[in-house]
Amino acid sequence: MLVGIVAGLLAFGFAKIFGEPQVNRAIAFEDQMDRVKGEAPMPELVSRHVQSGVGLLTGVVVYGTALGGLFALAFAFAYQRMGRVSVRVTAVLLAGAGFLSLVLVPQLKYPPSVGQPETIGFRTELFFSMILVSIAALALAVLIARYLAPRYGKGNAGFLSAAAFIVIIAIAQLLLPDINEVPDQFPAVVLWRFRIVSLGIQAILWSTLGLLFGVVAEGVLSKQYNFAKPALR
Repeated sequence: MLVGIVAGLLAFGFAKIFGEPQVNRAIAFEDQMDRVKGEAPMPELVSRHVQSGVGLLTGVVVYGTALGGLFALAFAFAYQRMGRVSVRVTAVLLAGAGFLSLVLVPQLKYPPSVGQPETIGFRTELFFSMILVSIAALALAVLIARYLAPRYGKGNAGFLSAAAFIVIIAIAQLLLPDINEVPDQFPAVVLWRFRIVSLGIQAILWSTLGLLFGVVAEGVLSKQYNFAKPALR
């Protein structure tokens, strides 16, 4: 969880520098559209100053802390069940799998976008459906690799399991409905940059967990091993 806090602080800095300008431009566009329609702008329950400062910091750090705790549980389950790999390699592989299945694959189908308020529930359901499909496909790919490795070798088994993962994801993305609610006048550059920043925030979180957690966990486990090892006589 401490590693998650560090990851959250790094992600906050990235979001503050690169993400907030895109959010401000999107808000300015919405205000302009409201003025064109003759509608009053939505009242601010929380000021933008608080949203972009303390609010953003709190949200990202809390998210990073929770993600760090869940990552630690996943690491405890996966360690020494992934073959003869070190603590650091286990953490990196686990972080890569998490980023792939929870972030990259779902956002390929449903990236952060501009939508209608009345469809938020439906869009959220579709996004989480894509996450579930991605997790299931990854788990199935791992099982396929472990089953085929003794017969065809680790390299061929890894290739076949990766192909199975890609096929499942491709089918799911074809079957799930598309969503396109972006107004025609909305600046494409702002939306594109916001999506890149969103992906960058997640990349910082997961890469910090994979790299820093491995270092910390390696030190903790080595101390426990030395403490538990009987003294030589």
